[in-house]
Amino acid sequence: MSRSRPEPGDWSTPAELAELQRSQLPRILAQALRSPFYAARYEGVAPPRTADDFAGIAPTTKQDLRDQYPFGMLAVEREQLATYHESSGTAGEPTASYYTEEDWTDLAERYARKWVGIEPSDTFLVRTPYGLVITGHLAQAAGRLRGATVVPGDARSLATPLSRMVRVLKTLDVTLTWCNPTEITMLAAAAKAAGLRPEKDFPALRAMFTAAEPLTEVRRRRLSEIWGGIPVVEEYGSTETGTIAGQCPEGRMHLWADRAIFEVYDPETGVLSDSGRGQMVVTPLYRDAMPLLRYNLADEVEVSTDACPCGWLLPTVTVLGRAGAEHTVGSAVVTQQRLEELVFSLPAEYEVMFWRAMAHSDVLRLEFEAPDAVREQAAKELGAALERELGVPHRITGLPLGTLVPTEALTARRDILKARYLFAEGEDWDKAVMYF
Repeated sequence: MSRSRPEPGDWSTPAELAELQRSQLPRILAQALRSPFYAARYEGVAPPRTADDFAGIAPTTKQDLRDQYPFGMLAVEREQLATYHESSGTAGEPTASYYTEEDWTDLAERYARKWVGIEPSDTFLVRTPYGLVITGHLAQAAGRLRGATVVPGDARSLATPLSRMVRVLKTLDVTLTWCNPTEITMLAAAAKAAGLRPEKDFPALRAMFTAAEPLTEVRRRRLSEIWGGIPVVEEYGSTETGTIAGQCPEGRMHLWADRAIFEVYDPETGVLSDSGRGQMVVTPLYRDAMPLLRYNLADEVEVSTDACPCGWLLPTVTVLGRAGAEHTVGSAVVTQQRLEELVFSLPAEYEVMFWRAMAHSDVLRLEFEAPDAVREQAAKELGAALERELGVPHRITGLPLGTLVPTEALTARRDILKARYLFAEGEDWDKAVMYF
């Protein structure tokens, strides 16, 4: 049954936004109690039913979801489900997620809240997985909702190698893409390997949507430069929640606080607050199949309720990475985000696109690709930046182009094969049945 959901413009003050959240809480609390997990959690005690009860709710953890695999969080009949998904499992065992058709309308609407809008005239290349994770399906649903032509490019698939995606970008006059930041870089490298100029030879392309990796502002600017200055528009979300934040024209990410309640959890004190630094906690307000009460995403974030020049009356969030994803080298603390800032602060003419680092207890090893003519200078400048900004013992190695990302990965034209059972003499019949 369709229900009304708020949209930007339905509130004009933070107090009105808070009242929107508060008015929806009793319904989602009642829905949550229909799931085996929450019913058991509150068995024998008074369950939360009103907005005033919300402050006493304990966070739901990723381990809770793993323990309830697959349907312990289900709050509707199985017949009402539209899709079933699982997380990528980057932080441990995957978790299950499921959505009704009504849930999917909310998901698609939130994804489509881009300051660079999705239009019927757009050709939208979805270059993220269509596997059990939600990401590819989410973009496709939003593109269809807005009337765009969706090209299901998938990712890491034998059927859609990078060389094929470059051809699709060019020949279909793709206007929008959806992929992670690394894939944006890989597509640019594949375009160069094909003799094309990413900054000039894709004139139809008007924006690239991205997520799935914490993205520093310096890297986002570099990705935009590589593709001729078009906007690189970031969002933040998960398979368990869908999109929960999107980037405004000022470059800041805003939490969709009209569709969910967001809190920051301090693991040392156990305190939850509406702003500050800590772990991201989410309570979706329009989720029937799998209600989540104070779900801890375990992502390290910083949330602010200060006004943004864009005028969106929504809190802002900076995603700092997965909680605990930092390493001590000597006396210095090193994070991927800080290293990324330094690497992509090198001059653009050095053409540094790919790098990797390993944190030992006594030294940081960092390797990067660069053209022969600038490799030595780039290593010297990067070493100076590491010393100046982090004071970390380091060993830097500049590598020839094609070392970290082989040219074969950029130019191969692999395609998915079909099963064969009959072979001619001399053919490789080891590929029978188990084709690859």
